[in-house]
Amino acid sequence: MIVHSFYEEDPRVRREAESLVAAGRPVDVYALRRPDDPPQADVQGVRVHHLDVQRHQGAALRVYLAEYLAFFVRALFAVTRAHARRRYALVQVHSLPDFLVFAALPLRAVGVPVVLDLHETMPDMFRSRFPGAANRITNALLLLEERLSIAAASHVVTVHEARARRLARLGVASERMSVVINSPSLRRFDAGRHPRRTFAQDGSLRLVYTGALTPIYELVVAIEAVGLLLRTRPELEPRLELYGRGDSEAALRDQAERLGIADRITFHGRIPLDEVPAAIARADLGLAPTRLDEFTEATISTKIFEYGAMLKPVVASRLPLVEETFPDGSVRMYEPGLPAAMAAEIAAFADDPVAREAAVERTLGRVRELAWEREAERYVALVDRLARER
Repeated sequence: MIVHSFYEEDPRVRREAESLVAAGRPVDVYALRRPDDPPQADVQGVRVHHLDVQRHQGAALRVYLAEYLAFFVRALFAVTRAHARRRYALVQVHSLPDFLVFAALPLRAVGVPVVLDLHETMPDMFRSRFPGAANRITNALLLLEERLSIAAASHVVTVHEARARRLARLGVASERMSVVINSPSLRRFDAGRHPRRTFAQDGSLRLVYTGALTPIYELVVAIEAVGLLLRTRPELEPRLELYGRGDSEAALRDQAERLGIADRITFHGRIPLDEVPAAIARADLGLAPTRLDEFTEATISTKIFEYGAMLKPVVASRLPLVEETFPDGSVRMYEPGLPAAMAAEIAAFADDPVAREAAVERTLGRVRELAWEREAERYVALVDRLARER
């Protein structure tokens, strides 16, 4: 696997790699290197090669491009050299960026199947992340880059049916693509392994968010909602626990200070993936705030599934895929960008324990239907089939 991320912090890549190892297939992963990472490490049986490139989250576009290119070159040479010894049966490249698939071209040229796992839609992500640089020319170039990257792969994997429909509109044949849902492992997110907190048992309503602190996830709305609850429903004693890092952290801290609620917002920083379930277990309600734009309208936050697996009620942005996945109202949704709407949904859960428990049960049922334990079997079978076809 080739992935432009920190492997230890990437839930999807880890789920896939660990599932293959559990099925008896050895896996090498070529990933970014954090400052304290060794060049190589064994993580749950997966051999991780930390290439000497680090992430510059929130940096300027030119910095991102330099980082992408540096990782591309290192991955290309590392994988090509290793193939002489390891004789890889298949290479899976995780986007973003899509063009990372070309790092596997030397192996593709000698018959090794190459799978491109499209986590995101690169043209939409670019418009969302760099609106000042987005225009008709850059969009056309990114669409061309996406098409060429797909053409260079033996097979394409994506995260849900909405993305698969988009790929079909781009002309990708159904036999060349598969959906591997981005759902959590219930072995990792197992509520039974952690003490269950009774709702607001210490007199405070503990809200939790686990993820990146970036503008896409509208945590400014969440902090404003906490301020509104403190003014209108002070008896709830709301507190917000943030687990993650990102380029919005300084602005979020400033916002909390301006609102006079800094003591109600705790920034825990990034924690290891294996510690996330315990952090959720210590809370009362999970938040999945996401702004609505061209990029996010075809996304669904895996945080919703993780909160649901840990038996927590969920308040999330009203996005098309969230409504499609949870049509029964188990996940309470607010209109993106409206703090008062988020605060109202949080208060509604706090005021109605019967409805809250019913929502938790319905969400858990849906999470179990889509759990990784089911998806893993399909994923391993897909990899085996593609490798055998070689």
